[in-house]
Amino acid sequence: MKALKVKEWFADGVLRTIIRNAWYLASSKLVGALLGLIALACAGRGLTPALFGTLVLIHAYANGVGAVVKFQTWQLIVRFGAPALARGDVDELRDATGFAFGLDIVSGLIGMAGGLILLPFLAHSFGIGSENLGIAMFYCTLIPTMIAATPTGILRVLDKFDQLAAQQLVTPLIRSIGAAITYFGDFGFVGFVLTWYIGDLAGDLCLWVMSVRELRRKGIHKALHPGLLGPAKRLPGAWNFAWTTNVSHSIWAAWGPISNLIVGALLGPASAGLFKVAATFFDSASKPADLMSRSFYPEIMRLDPTGQHPWQLAIRSAFISGAIGFLILLLVMVGGAPLIGLVFGKHYIEAFDLLQLMTVSLIVTMASFPLESLLFMAGRQRSAMFAEGAAVLCYAGFLVALTHLFGLNGAGFAYIVGICLKTLFMLIPTIWAYRKRHTLSHLIASQSGQTS
Repeated sequence: MKALKVKEWFADGVLRTIIRNAWYLASSKLVGALLGLIALACAGRGLTPALFGTLVLIHAYANGVGAVVKFQTWQLIVRFGAPALARGDVDELRDATGFAFGLDIVSGLIGMAGGLILLPFLAHSFGIGSENLGIAMFYCTLIPTMIAATPTGILRVLDKFDQLAAQQLVTPLIRSIGAAITYFGDFGFVGFVLTWYIGDLAGDLCLWVMSVRELRRKGIHKALHPGLLGPAKRLPGAWNFAWTTNVSHSIWAAWGPISNLIVGALLGPASAGLFKVAATFFDSASKPADLMSRSFYPEIMRLDPTGQHPWQLAIRSAFISGAIGFLILLLVMVGGAPLIGLVFGKHYIEAFDLLQLMTVSLIVTMASFPLESLLFMAGRQRSAMFAEGAAVLCYAGFLVALTHLFGLNGAGFAYIVGICLKTLFMLIPTIWAYRKRHTLSHLIASQSGQTS
């Protein structure tokens, strides 16, 4: 009976759409992950552990700065643009994309300027030596394109997940080719940094080309005229949504880069490299949850939050994702060590111990992916912000304390604590929102009239 009931889930067209779009992204992510491993393998074998760690830290610094200033403009476009497009209101869609583009430009330039100004003062603390300061500052010029999420939002609203899937291959493909050329050509540390830089830039520019082309195909003109004050006035609640999601995701998106920087500061670049290897494998293992989330959010934003459907959809999606997480956990435990040794070499086998600790939280990560989207749907984005903020503060404290006491294993334990706390802090307001779901329409309407 239970098997039959699970089978009936797939009669839900929305669930099938979520799985279909997630599959588009997953298929390219799998290939991208393999290409990414090739790039990391070449860097790991072509550089000393200390230099490999420095490469990781340079990339982590730029990502970390970008994460702090980045607005989640793709979510803003989905939040306002998806319902507008469903109504045929192209003007409101233009306002959403123009406002998002304006936020991307301003935040990108501020992030780049701030990153360049602060780096000379912070480099030594993060384990970046003075001899590599110049190339690290050059890498910071990527920040404006790294953080721009407007084209991603456009393609998601237009349901072009197949193109998003294709774009995901650009950066890892260029990195793997460039890393192989650098490794066999013996171009050293500078060659690997340039490879990472060119790969990131090409992937970002490709996303913009795709979004512009799709807007033209749909006959939606002037959608990328940047603006802040004008579009925001015509989108009630836009500033409130933008700032809340910015703070929320800035806090949590900095998780990975800041973790690398803290480990590097406490244990040195070599340990930061080991932590990066373990985190890379963990991120690859948990990618299905991220892909389900990217597909899940646009779909439930079209549903009525006061009804049962989106909440049932979340439970079913979480169950499927958690089951996939359990299978991935078994694969990691069996094949993780040989794979790390094969890809990175024997110097990095120590990272498997750390990976084993991290994977304890894998099923939690996989099964909890719908929580944030449900809070956004319910107009509880501030609850998501406070949940993520509290979890990151606790995680940072545990990371510093446990890494200081137990080294890399301590960092692994802190990672588990952080994941579990984030899930708990998200789950509490989600349950509350479900119980109060019959009043959500009034809450969302009142929030739409607010401006920050």
